[in-house]
Amino acid sequence: MGLLRTPARLALRLLGWRLLDLPARPDKAVVLGYPHTSNWDFPLCLLALAALELDAHWAGKDTLFRPPFGALMRGLGGIPVNRREPTGFVTRIAAAFSRQPRFNLVIAPEGTRSLREGWKSGFYRIAMEAEVPVILGTIDYGRRELGLMACIHLTGDEDADMARIAAHYSDRRGLHPELASPVRLL
Repeated sequence: MGLLRTPARLALRLLGWRLLDLPARPDKAVVLGYPHTSNWDFPLCLLALAALELDAHWAGKDTLFRPPFGALMRGLGGIPVNRREPTGFVTRIAAAFSRQPRFNLVIAPEGTRSLREGWKSGFYRIAMEAEVPVILGTIDYGRRELGLMACIHLTGDEDADMARIAAHYSDRRGLHPELASPVRLL
């Protein structure tokens, strides 16, 4: 990852993006990617991860991991998620946090690029079960900013926690703002 830092930062600068980072990062966290409204979010996210030297895994729909690109997606840190049926993903990922001294999981809480009534609760349940903070990441096309905005510790009070998260994202805009799901759990 370190070898990619400079080229990734240069690419982002040439594309007109400003990189956001936290003054200090925890060793373990669930990293949110919001808003997620475009296929362009994925390559920009990978550039940001390289530019920040953030060694992270990311969750993606299992169909991305089929041949011919499955091995590449796994090599880039991808972890497949079967969204059609329960598979114990939350428990499996929470266990991965406990086994490793450093572990970050990037997840798009909307679960899709399409407009939904709210966010899937998996990120919340993973962070609570693994007892790790949530880092609020963004790709803001309005400001041309991407990266990490804040780190919060969930309290277990879903309404209060989601209100705090929503406040951070209130003025962030995806490429297709009309497709950004409201910041609330389904």
